[in-house]
Amino acid sequence: MIRIGVVGFGARAAGVINHVFREASTEFKIVALVDPDKEKAKSRLLESDKDASFYDSLDKMLKSAKLDALFIGTRCNLHSPYAIEAAKYDIPLFLEKPVSVTMEQAMALEKAYQKSRCKVLVSFPLRVSPICVRAREMIAGAAIGEPNHVHAVNYVPYGVGYFEGAYRNYEVTQGLFLQKATHDLDYIMFLMGSRIKRIAAIWSLGKVFGGKKPSKLHCSVCGEQKTCLESPENRKRNFSGGTETDHPCPFSKAAGNPKDGMNEDSSSSIFEFESGAHGVYSQVFYTRREGERGAKVSGYKGSVSFDWYSSELKLIEHHAPFTNVLRPPSGMSHFGGDIELARNFLAMIKDNAKPMANIWDGIQSAYTCLAAKESASTGKFVKVRMANKH
Repeated sequence: MIRIGVVGFGARAAGVINHVFREASTEFKIVALVDPDKEKAKSRLLESDKDASFYDSLDKMLKSAKLDALFIGTRCNLHSPYAIEAAKYDIPLFLEKPVSVTMEQAMALEKAYQKSRCKVLVSFPLRVSPICVRAREMIAGAAIGEPNHVHAVNYVPYGVGYFEGAYRNYEVTQGLFLQKATHDLDYIMFLMGSRIKRIAAIWSLGKVFGGKKPSKLHCSVCGEQKTCLESPENRKRNFSGGTETDHPCPFSKAAGNPKDGMNEDSSSSIFEFESGAHGVYSQVFYTRREGERGAKVSGYKGSVSFDWYSSELKLIEHHAPFTNVLRPPSGMSHFGGDIELARNFLAMIKDNAKPMANIWDGIQSAYTCLAAKESASTGKFVKVRMANKH
């Protein structure tokens, strides 16, 4: 039995542990939790874990529960504080992204892990998904020559969810560069084998979602259900996705505003790598029905491109009449990345394996996203802080 303690047992943590971890090994068992909403956390436990103990603090749990591993799945603004506390202990940690949502948090997290023995796996499933790993192998194997440019996109078919649920709480999320692009900029740096050293970004705020409707407005009490494209009735009719039952209004004041802070409708960035290569990335949150997420990396000898939604990886040779197309399996959680993370975490616990996405990857992604956010606010290129592991 692998005794696991959980801090923040919400929907994401429950989905990962109850299903993905158990797919990797039936040995996982939740034995201890820290969660302020004890009853809801209990409701998410599998029957085999109902005897788990609840603790008031991470420190008490780690000192009393005799754990083999730790999972931090709190709201995003609490990832850093709990990870900093966990740095004092020599225990494998699975840490949800983003690891930090402010520069102060990221710098404190970096300091805490300079001499820590805590081995951390950051939840970056995209970089370990089969299609991304194979693309990296092609690039590292000189299939395209030196990678000089990357063009990446994320057209999110479920983006409205960031404006009608808990994710629209800007105090917690600090925007979608940190919530969403933290995944993408991480896998982009992994693909290119180089860190981003400076970045310029722009965003659109409040042009689609957000607005002046009452903060507590729900579809069930709104007089515009027949005409509003976001009503459950019209979502069902138009196959446009999103929650098809009563839900908070994505055009309300609760979604925030550009002045005080809100998630962006879309955002883009251009960046330079330490290697001298450069690239561009865009994410769009009002698109529907058919998503697109992936990248194209080009060198003099060829180009590698892939899209997770279509499950297609393509190698184009520039100086020979050949195009090679590979199609990995589709329909897996986070495109197959979640199960790879779970297997890696299991190996960290049982065999002292190295994490496939470590704390320094998480911190570097946070620094890059924070620089993008600063650039979007100031209109200037911003130098990215570099995580300095000692």
